[in-house]
Order: sequence, then C-alpha cells, then structure tokens
Amino acid sequence: MKRIEVEKRTILLGLAGSHGYGLNRPDSDYDYRGVFIAPKRFYLGFDRIEQKDSGWDEPGIFSFLDSNKDTVIYELRKLLQLLAGANPNVLELLWLNQYPVLTLVGQHLIKKRKIFLSKKVKHTYSGYAFAQIKKMETHRKWLLNPPQKKPVPSDFGIEDEPPLSKEELNAFLEYLYNLIRGKIEFLEQVEQLYNLLVADIDFKAVLKQYTLPDETLEYTQNLTHSRKDFIRLLQKSQSYQIALREWKAYLSWQENRNPARAEMERKSGFDLKHGMHCIRLLRSGLEILQTGELIVDRRIAGDVDDLKAILKGNYSYEQVMKMAEDLMAEMEKVYEKSNLPYKPDLEQINELCIELVEMQGW
Repeated sequence: MKRIEVEKRTILLGLAGSHGYGLNRPDSDYDYRGVFIAPKRFYLGFDRIEQKDSGWDEPGIFSFLDSNKDTVIYELRKLLQLLAGANPNVLELLWLNQYPVLTLVGQHLIKKRKIFLSKKVKHTYSGYAFAQIKKMETHRKWLLNPPQKKPVPSDFGIEDEPPLSKEELNAFLEYLYNLIRGKIEFLEQVEQLYNLLVADIDFKAVLKQYTLPDETLEYTQNLTHSRKDFIRLLQKSQSYQIALREWKAYLSWQENRNPARAEMERKSGFDLKHGMHCIRLLRSGLEILQTGELIVDRRIAGDVDDLKAILKGNYSYEQVMKMAEDLMAEMEKVYEKSNLPYKPDLEQINELCIELVEMQGW
C-alpha cells in the first residue's frame, strides 16, 4: 500500500523509542509506531499486508513522517497477534504519552489495552533483556579479545569435503524441528512441554543458533535415519557457520559503530546502551507482573536518572549484570503471585478486532 493510503486509515500513531522512555537527548531520532486498518480487499480478497516500514519519502498526510526511516505502522491484525504474544516493543505502543495521531477507533483500542497483559510478559521481557545481555557479552568479548582471522573449515575438522551450506543446515534443522514437534504434538500428558517448545520458546531459532551437543548426536541420527558421518559433518558445519556469522558480525560492528558510543564502550568495557535497555526491560516486566500496568515513560516510573547513569558509564559491567540477575530473580518470585492471567483471552481479542474493523468501516 502507498504511504497516503496507510495514513488515511491510521487509527493511532505514537512517539516511541527514547522519546517515549523519557531518555531522549537533543540529537535523538524520532521513532514512530502506529496502527492502521487495511481496506476491504485485504480482509476479503487475496491481498496481504502486515506493516508499512518504508516509503516515507512518498507523498503523505503526516508531514512529520517525511523521510523518517524510524517509522513502522502495523496493520491491525498483525499488531493484535504481537500484542497477544506480549511483544515488549509493541505492548508499549498502547501506553505511550504522546500520540500525534489518535482517532476514536484508536482510543477504543487503548481503552481495551489491559486485555493483552498476561504472565507471558515474564518470558518475553526477560527474553528481550537476555538478548541485550548477549549483545553486551559479544561486544565485550570483541573489545577484550578481538578475533584475529576469518574462520576456515579446517579450524573445525572439516578437511575432505566442503561444509554444509547455511541453506542445507537450515533445511535439515527445519526437518528436525518438525520431527520433534510431531513426536510430542498429540501427547496430552506433555501439553505443557509442547507449549514450552512450540509456543513459549522459539525452539526453531534455538536449533539454528546452537550446535547439536555430543550427547544428542546418536538420537538425532536415529530420529532422522541419517548416516553417522553426516551427523558429524552437520555438527562441524554448525560450528563453522556460527563462527563465520560472528566474524561477519564483528566486521560489521567495527565498520558501523557510532564513534561516540564506541568511545564510551572502550572506556567502560561494555555497550552502555544495551546495558540500559536490559535493565529497563526487566524493570518494566516486573512492574507489569506486580501492578498490571505498563509504565513506558521512565520519568513516571522514577528510574530515569538511574538509567541515564548506566548510559553515562557510572555503573560497571559487573554492577549492571548483578542488577539484571537480581531483577530476574525477583521476576521469578513475583510471577506466581501475580494476578495476571497466564495467557490472554484470544476470543476477547478476536472480538475486539471485529469491533475495530466495523468502527473504521471500509
């Protein structure tokens, strides 16, 4: 869809990112996130659209979006799916302070925002925080012990035949994932395990990110009816592809680092922005479990100065990691006591979707 078509059917557009958190500086970018309801053909025909995240140089209605690359406007159904999954970046869209665009339909969505809060936030917020920790740890490793050379297959014991390509690896791991899911899908007594592996955890991504451990190789061979030498090659190829991916990420990091951020990172020994976002996410998730409310603006939450202190390098790497560890432990305690439901009511969300589409009209 063209930009002007999306903007005409936008029901809500908020100022997110650092401005939403109250952590913006004079040079901070403007991050806009919004919701639109697609026209009739996208609901009743073959056309599909999930979001508009480019094309802001096209003619439009909202001049403040002109050429702004940090803008995403989600189609309603895509947004509701992300909200039901407790996606932290999307949940906060309904709790922002500033909405440059807010229609009556958008107001009705905000009025219903609490139906999306559930105990799933414990998993999603801690998961997003852990991703920030992984980035922190990776950058710290590169700072203290940078890789010296591009990895080659022989480093991983691959001598006589070429390693499996990324596409070959992913195809086999997709096959392995489907086999494992099929093994547990119809067993009622392991419904919780199935939900954990298929719904609560991105098990497919885990398979693709980490090498198969030695103790699982025989089982994998039997499960997939593969040759033993193929399974060994699979494991070695995984190690090689992971190392190659890290080497490329290191080169990209070196090339694209913001100079000021790189200097702060050099002085402190870790990426301060990732550290701050890790703590912000954990505190936000904890607050939701405790109060049933999401506080996006950290000035209102009362910890904006503390988060800015992390950004300034006033806390050491060890201190930030200890803060994260304590917050995760607190989330574990609060999780069971929380009054939130374990998962959102999908029927209620479906009814809301119908209400909003009918209110917007075609």
